[in-house]
Amino acid sequence: MILALDTCLGACSVAVLDGDTVLAARVEPMTRGHQERIAVLAEEVMAQAGAAFSGLTRIGVTIGPGAFTGLRVGLSFAKGLALALDIPCVGIGTLEALAASADDAARAGFVAAVLDAKLGQVHLQAFDGGISLMAPDALELGVAAARLAELYSGGPVTLIGPGAPLLAEVLSDATVLTMAAPDPVVVARLAARAPRPTASPRPLYLRAPYATLPAA
Repeated sequence: MILALDTCLGACSVAVLDGDTVLAARVEPMTRGHQERIAVLAEEVMAQAGAAFSGLTRIGVTIGPGAFTGLRVGLSFAKGLALALDIPCVGIGTLEALAASADDAARAGFVAAVLDAKLGQVHLQAFDGGISLMAPDALELGVAAARLAELYSGGPVTLIGPGAPLLAEVLSDATVLTMAAPDPVVVARLAARAPRPTASPRPLYLRAPYATLPAA
């Protein structure tokens, strides 16, 4: 039985799976407040599933890229719970989870997961038939557009994620899905297929935090 968590983007999400069976799942859109909500939401979803935390055998959690605060909230909660239960904690890339959240037909073709990284950049990862064509990367918009054009070899194409519209003009025939966050059921299924980890997951930061000092 797997518990999956995501707090990296514009939602607080939890899912519980027993094998291939979805016992319960919930996605609550939010840009702030993940820290206050994630533990309570996990308890609520586990109760809805009729499951006890002691019955879990694995935890899956998104590790980024994403909002710095939200990313750390989910990862810290997942690692702490896994430690308390003495079960593995599996980290799943946010871009991989977004791409896998597309429907079956889309995943059979070219899929690019895109986040708006601000400051004229996007976080990008492209897949073809579910196979990753590149590592997650933070790229200037022009560079990202060139990378997509280079990797795309024809056929059905989907851009998915909150930053997908930023690259919509690159591939004019693309289906654009502005999904705010990955499906937690998908996160759980990716975590179930992942090898047993040999270490705790670490956050995936593609660039340093952006912060400015207050004016004097």
